[in-house]
Amino acid sequence: MTSEEAIAWIHGRLTFGIRPGLRRVEALLKRLGNPEKEVTMIHIAGTNGKGSTISYLRSLLEENGLHVGTFTSPHIESFNERIEINGTFISDEDLVGWVERVQPIVVEMDAEEDVTGITQFEIITAIALGYFAEQKVDVALIEVGLGGLLDSTNVITPILTAITTIGMDHMDVLGDTVEAIAAHKAGIVKPGIPLVTGNISEPALSVIDAKAKENNAATYHLGEGYQVKYRHPDPSWGEVFDFENEQGKIKHLITPMLGRHQPENAGVAIQLYALYCAQQQVPFTAKNVRNGLKKAHWPARMEKLSQEPLVILDGAHNTHAMTRLVDTMKEEFGDYRIHILFSALETKNISEMLEQLLQIPQADIYMTTFDFPKAVNLAAGYQEIDSKRISTVSLWQFGLAELLEKMTNEDLLLVTGSLYFVSEVRELLRSIGGSND
Repeated sequence: MTSEEAIAWIHGRLTFGIRPGLRRVEALLKRLGNPEKEVTMIHIAGTNGKGSTISYLRSLLEENGLHVGTFTSPHIESFNERIEINGTFISDEDLVGWVERVQPIVVEMDAEEDVTGITQFEIITAIALGYFAEQKVDVALIEVGLGGLLDSTNVITPILTAITTIGMDHMDVLGDTVEAIAAHKAGIVKPGIPLVTGNISEPALSVIDAKAKENNAATYHLGEGYQVKYRHPDPSWGEVFDFENEQGKIKHLITPMLGRHQPENAGVAIQLYALYCAQQQVPFTAKNVRNGLKKAHWPARMEKLSQEPLVILDGAHNTHAMTRLVDTMKEEFGDYRIHILFSALETKNISEMLEQLLQIPQADIYMTTFDFPKAVNLAAGYQEIDSKRISTVSLWQFGLAELLEKMTNEDLLLVTGSLYFVSEVRELLRSIGGSND
């Protein structure tokens, strides 16, 4: 089997869609010898900010010389990046090896009524947990795929948990109130396991608190268990902030990721790091925090791909993320003429996302589509929300070329919307040298 065949087989399970529940993944893991029981793990949920938080935390832990696994989704550059150890993707050889182990078990399960139809994400989860056990990582950072309570990653027993943010997304599965969504996210809370939360407002936080109290889980809330004080943008690209918890205060920390919300994500990571260090009796130092944060990188999330011309990519794929993106554009890039290349999936609230983008003064929006299931239908008339500022282009490559051609040093190109769309644009820009990497 080649790696392409292995990935094609995994993708072939997409036909089973999203099927919340743990029964199938538990059955698969049991037949693999329950590798998840051999791994020390930290579990991270949230509407937005999960990936950035994991990136920060991984970098912090690596400062202690630790062997750190990360399981994230979706992928931006290649499928293998979903499963990494210290920033190195799982190799094609290892991926093929795990698919060859899992495939016959899945065939057996498909013949059994109560566990038939295991999904793509459930299979990837099991492979990641098996790989981390096999590679004997010191700690694995596990990102929830969807929700928390019934997400396939919720088979694990972590040493720490975190919920970064709560916003309205995936309402068809999680419910249409913040309380319902919070209840799903709080499903990762485990008896006696400390929980760190990010910028979460009432009433979502009260739902989470009730779950934590029920499980006798200590909570560390932003503004209570730890403090983050935003200072200002850093001219070398990033954000400056102070962090304080019971261990003390660290001033003038810098995140390399853009956006006023990034210090909040970094704060969740630092508090998790502090708790991990205390539990595992490894050094927690200001120097490690400072150095670790600077090395963090998360593609397609407020990522500056080029300085001249200025190109920023952000997969703000729901209204909660879009609010933060618009705030950042207005606060930090008000001196630029902003051109936006936007596309999204029909499952999202596209009208509201466009209305949010129109709050950026004088920004013009090129709305486009791309080759992906449920990608936006341009015939739906979204451009009529503001026909003067929204235009449509059926091939995003043409829209991108047109925008780049007319840009000067006073212009900024923002590529946003679906992460799948942004990753396609990112791949093309990098291939033609549009990156400063």
